[in-house]
Amino acid sequence: MALLSPHHDGSPLYVSDLAPELGDVVTVRLRVPEGYGPLVAVRTRSNPDHEPEWTDAVRIGVVDGWDWWEAPITVRNRRHGYRFVLQHADGAVEWLNQTGTHRLETLDAEDFALVAYPAPPAWINEAVMYQVFPDRFARSAQADEHPTPDWAIAASWDTPVDPVMPGRSQQFYGGDIPGIISKLDHLVSLGINLLYLTPVFPAASNHRYDASSFEGIDPLLGGEEAYIRLVEEAHARGIRVIGDLTSNHSGDRHEWFRAAYGNPGAVEENYYYFTNDDNTEYESWLGTPTLPKFNWESQELRERFISAEDSIVAKWLKPPYNADGWRIDVANMTGRLGDVDVNDEVRQLLRETMLRVNPDTVLLGESTNDAASDLQGDGWHGAMTYPSFTRPLWGWLSEPHGEPYLNAQGESVTEPWFFGQPIGGIPRYTAADFVGAVVRFTGSIPWRVRLGNMQPLDTHDTARFATNAAPGTTALALGLSMTLPGLPVVFAGDEFGLTGTDGEMSRTPMPWGSETEPATAEVLSTYRSLIALRREHPVLGAGGLRWVHVDDETIVFVRESAAETVLVLATRGGADVSLDAGAVPGPSAASALFGDATLAVAPDGSVALAAEGPSFAAWSLPGVVVPAEG
Repeated sequence: MALLSPHHDGSPLYVSDLAPELGDVVTVRLRVPEGYGPLVAVRTRSNPDHEPEWTDAVRIGVVDGWDWWEAPITVRNRRHGYRFVLQHADGAVEWLNQTGTHRLETLDAEDFALVAYPAPPAWINEAVMYQVFPDRFARSAQADEHPTPDWAIAASWDTPVDPVMPGRSQQFYGGDIPGIISKLDHLVSLGINLLYLTPVFPAASNHRYDASSFEGIDPLLGGEEAYIRLVEEAHARGIRVIGDLTSNHSGDRHEWFRAAYGNPGAVEENYYYFTNDDNTEYESWLGTPTLPKFNWESQELRERFISAEDSIVAKWLKPPYNADGWRIDVANMTGRLGDVDVNDEVRQLLRETMLRVNPDTVLLGESTNDAASDLQGDGWHGAMTYPSFTRPLWGWLSEPHGEPYLNAQGESVTEPWFFGQPIGGIPRYTAADFVGAVVRFTGSIPWRVRLGNMQPLDTHDTARFATNAAPGTTALALGLSMTLPGLPVVFAGDEFGLTGTDGEMSRTPMPWGSETEPATAEVLSTYRSLIALRREHPVLGAGGLRWVHVDDETIVFVRESAAETVLVLATRGGADVSLDAGAVPGPSAASALFGDATLAVAPDGSVALAAEGPSFAAWSLPGVVVPAEG
């Protein structure tokens, strides 16, 4: 199915100001295939203060087979939604929003949106993230000096991961921060420029999401001195570093919780939800007693955790630590319990503090399902969320093998893990289904925020993609992560081809020393090439997105800017695609960037693309020319 239709997105080609203030007038542009309609009028419809407001668009010219229209919009709300209305000569009316063109009126939630909150740091659009689980990444000689903690089950680096409780949370390999420092050049060789560490605070588990304090770095990891050196060494290599903070809960060994537990009247009592008079019963994360839930109606907690000059959030962003931001764990549940919902207040307070301390820092929230209601630009710059990329990608490119594995209870399971959903394993999707899911789950998120959404193939909380990937799909999956709008993420070990059947088995110690083995070297080469593609073409970070072909096996899209267009083909079963003249700019000047697909241009300007599947390919084309106004 060729997709030559009216188009607008939130990129600079179509929006004159991506960081407006309230009251600013922003020019928005629409491009329409020449001869479409014909149209007698184009308008925008906004909904400021939930009352419709209209502006007329003017046709500013035609270039390369596209009519261009533009209209002014006055930004009246912090999230100012708008859509286009196309009036046809035959009386038909079409509405264009983030999910496409529609004959019926559309939902306000799916409108394009201008965001008048402070903009995220510009560097987020240039970032490729690498996620490290510290206990399993690298172990230095210094780690041998630390005694095994009381909660831990010691394991050597080549010991298989134990997926069954208690080993699941207590198996301890002893990876540390000096070990991470020793491998920073590996990140440089990959092309990584953003390092995300899962928690590094002291705790009583290998994952450290049950912090016993937020005031210091776990001595088992090397303490504050090692953390300072890590950030300094990373910065010296052009790599930023963000931490992982649990805003929904602490550990039951946390100093605040111990001060309040069994001690009615303690200052910290209202930091948590105690449910009996003795302060011995309490709300916790999903009923897990080691993770008592924070009560964000507490003003004292807000001050101590977020807003005070010496707060936890502020401390680690300031010298001498100088972290570059936070990923907030369980952000979706933070401040929510029954009839309490202060999530918006917490995320806004986090953003305000970070802007005050260092406005060049990034704030990402974990929201693993539909995150749209929380991702409107008032707090999170983006999210670790799965339905807008990762889950549909698995559905399209997986080929489950049905091999048994052990779950946390020690039961043998053959149904492949799929993000904790009891739906019979990994669903089977087509390429068109993949695109449909991406459009659906990004359709209510402002463009600027969508660019900050993390796009992993997998994470420390999931099985690894490679476990059930169809043969030959690694480059295809990674290529989509690197070229679709969003923040690409590599979970440490994916570049070695590691597998893991669930979120614990994916936390595999890194197989250092295997880099030159042929199979590993091939995967590493693919990762380096595709990360370089992302890093070397800025349009892949901030350019627009236009789908130009979708069928059950193949998708073709362009990322566009005035400077460059990158044409992308992704196919599982093979591609034989024809694109109409004008679908992409300047195809005769196409330069191959990656992959073995072929591109041919007919005398009439139409384009033929062909590839055997699975395949991922990209070409560089000229930038998009916009006619001058008038």
